[in-house]
Amino acid sequence: MKGRTVFFVSDQTGVTVETMGHSLLTQFEGLEFRPVTLPFVSTVDKAHEAVRRIDAVAAREGARPIVFSTLVQGELREIVMRANGLYLDFFEAFVGPLERELDTRSTHRAGRAHGMADLGAYAIRINATNYSLANDDGAGGDYAHADVVLVGVSRSGKTPTCLYMALQYGVFTANYPLTEEDLSGELPARLAPFREKLYGLTIGPERLRQIRNERRPESRYASMQQVTYEVRAAEALFRRYAIPVIDTTECSIEEIASRIINEGGIERRLRP
Repeated sequence: MKGRTVFFVSDQTGVTVETMGHSLLTQFEGLEFRPVTLPFVSTVDKAHEAVRRIDAVAAREGARPIVFSTLVQGELREIVMRANGLYLDFFEAFVGPLERELDTRSTHRAGRAHGMADLGAYAIRINATNYSLANDDGAGGDYAHADVVLVGVSRSGKTPTCLYMALQYGVFTANYPLTEEDLSGELPARLAPFREKLYGLTIGPERLRQIRNERRPESRYASMQQVTYEVRAAEALFRRYAIPVIDTTECSIEEIASRIINEGGIERRLRP
């Protein structure tokens, strides 16, 4: 049976759009849907990245993905609705008619909605997401409560993987960026006590160069020499300390998260 990919796009955690979208999809028995949640699409850059991901799936699968959206800001909605997918906007469908009926303009503020279908699961998602945000990119450093700590060079996919694991599986995931100072061959002191929780992310140098060049064009940070050095040094560090590693070059966020959870034996507090 050939399925369809379904994107849930939100400027917040994505819990509300998932709940509403899944409720609609349950009406279509016998069909297989592959869910992909894109949370925190709160800037123009993130909206364009969402479009790139949706378009890539459409090209790869030969069928338009279904896109459920609870984006509030009109500018972001206009960007995402141009993606090659069936765009279903919950706010457009319901807020407009409500405004006309109530003769009152809605606030159009993000973050006012919340999931109500399963408050227990909602709380788990929120707690895991808040933890990942507080311990993102080396911030926080509360690794004692982490289920897993993702380690890798800048732009190797750590943050989106952490948020996906938190939202989909309720996993407490932190991440630590390896800078040049961390690539001397010794495990950073902050990570040493939590060696058993570490999971490395690596990426092909050419792909990393492309990603970094979009952020800082023609910079040393995005140069082929620099990215090659960082990737090779990080991989050597992973080998030295027997840290499990996954190559993210050709993997989707969903694949990365699934492999880390399965290969690392990490408990899922939620089932998607």
